[in-house]
Amino acid sequence: MNTGTQSQRGQVLKNYLRREVLAILLLGFSAGLPYLLIFATLSAWLRDAGVSRTVIGYFAWVGITLSIKFLWAPVVDRSPLPWLDKKLGRRRSWMLISQILLAAGLLAMAATGPADNLPAFAALALVMAFSSATQDICIDAWRIEIVPVDLQGIMSSTYIIGYRLAMIVSGAVALYLAQYFSWSFSYAVMSSCMLVGLITTLWIREPARRTDKETEIKENQTYRMVAASMGISGDRAGFLHWFSTAVISPFTDFFSRNGLRKAALVLSLVALYKLSDISMLMMANPLYLDLGFSKVHIANITKIYGIVVTIFGAVVSGMLIVRYGLRLILLMGAILVSGTSLLFAWLAGLPAEIWVFNPGFIDLNIEYSRLLIVITGDNFSNGFAATALVAYMSSLTNRAYTATQFALFSSLMTLPGKIISGFSGRIVDSIGYELFFIYVALLGVPAIVLCAMNFRYPDPAVKPP
Repeated sequence: MNTGTQSQRGQVLKNYLRREVLAILLLGFSAGLPYLLIFATLSAWLRDAGVSRTVIGYFAWVGITLSIKFLWAPVVDRSPLPWLDKKLGRRRSWMLISQILLAAGLLAMAATGPADNLPAFAALALVMAFSSATQDICIDAWRIEIVPVDLQGIMSSTYIIGYRLAMIVSGAVALYLAQYFSWSFSYAVMSSCMLVGLITTLWIREPARRTDKETEIKENQTYRMVAASMGISGDRAGFLHWFSTAVISPFTDFFSRNGLRKAALVLSLVALYKLSDISMLMMANPLYLDLGFSKVHIANITKIYGIVVTIFGAVVSGMLIVRYGLRLILLMGAILVSGTSLLFAWLAGLPAEIWVFNPGFIDLNIEYSRLLIVITGDNFSNGFAATALVAYMSSLTNRAYTATQFALFSSLMTLPGKIISGFSGRIVDSIGYELFFIYVALLGVPAIVLCAMNFRYPDPAVKPP
C-alpha cells in the first residue's frame, strides 16, 4: 500500500480523535434533540390527543422561529451576557442559557399536555423553538471558529452524526416511552437528555475571536457611511456603531464578496433546497398513524433504521464531495430529495400491511412493511443532501461574522418550507395524502434548476491551482 495513502488515512483517524470533534458530536446531539420534539414527534402526540390535522399543520408555524433566527443572531454574535461572558466566553455563555431554557421547556410541556390547555402548550412549543434556534446559532459559530478550514468537513459530518443520533432518541425512544408509559413521561425523560449539551458546554473551550485588518477597515467605512447618511453623532453613535458592525456589515460583506447576481443565486438555492423535504414533515407521522401503523412500528422503521440510513447517506455524500466537489453533489441531493417524496404518494395508496420475518437460527421475529422501502429512499436522500448543503453554506461564511451569516443561510434553508408546511394539514384534508406528496415532489423542481445554474461559478470545495 502507498505510504502517502497510509499517512493520509492515519491523519484522518487522528483528526476524528480530536477533542473538538468529540465535542461537536455531543453538541450535535444537543442540537438535534429538540428538533423532532417540536415537530414530528410533537405531531404524533397531538394526533394521539385528538387534535385535528389542520391544527397540527398550524403547529409547523412554531418552527418559523428557527427560520428567522438571523434576526437575533447579531445580538448573540456581538453582545456579552453579564457575568457569564467573563466566566465562559461569548459562545459558551449563550449556549448554556439556551440549553437551560430547552430543558425547562420540555419539563413544562410534559406537565401541561395538549389535551387540557392547547394554547399554553403551543406557547411552550414556541419558547422551545426560540431556545433551540439560539442554541443552533451558538453551536454553528463554535463549530466554524474552533478549528481550521481544512477540518470543517470532519466537523460538519460529525455534527450531523450527533444530530441524527439525537433524532433516534427524540424520535424512536420518545415514541417507545409514549407507547408504554405516557407522552408526559416521555417528554420529561427528553428534558433530562439535555444534560448532554449542558455538560459539554462546560467542558469545551471558547474559540478565539479574530477579525482581520481588511474586515475592520470595511466595518469602519460602513459605519461612517451610515452615520453620515443619518446625521447621527454623540451618544447615539455608540449604538449605531454596534448596529453597523453586528447587523449591516455581515450582509454588505456577503454581497461585496459574491456580487449581486451570484449572491441572489446562492440565497435562492439555500432557500429552496429543502423546500420539498420540510413541507411534508408535519404530515409524515399522521400518515403512518392514519394508515394503521403502531407507534412502536413507526419508531423501529422511521426513527432507528431511518436514522442509520440517514447517517449512511451523510457519509456517502461527504466522500463524494471530496472526490467530485460540491456542485455535482448538491445537484444529486436536490434530485434525490424531490424524487423520493413520490415514494410517500405510493405508500399513501396502500394498506398498512405488516409482515413478520423469522431468520430461523434465532428466536426473533422482525416486523417489516412497505414503509421500509419509503424510509430507505427518503432518509438516504435527506442525509446525502443535508451534508452537501451544510458544507456549501459553511464555505460561504466569513469567520468575522460566523454566527450572523450562517444563521442567515440556515434560516433561509427552512423558512419557505415552514411557511408552506403550516398549510399541509389543510391541503391533505382537501386533496388527500397521495396528491399532497406529488405536490411536495414538484416543490423540489426549482432547487434542481438552481443547482444546475450554480455550475457557472467555481466549486467552493475545489482548491484553485
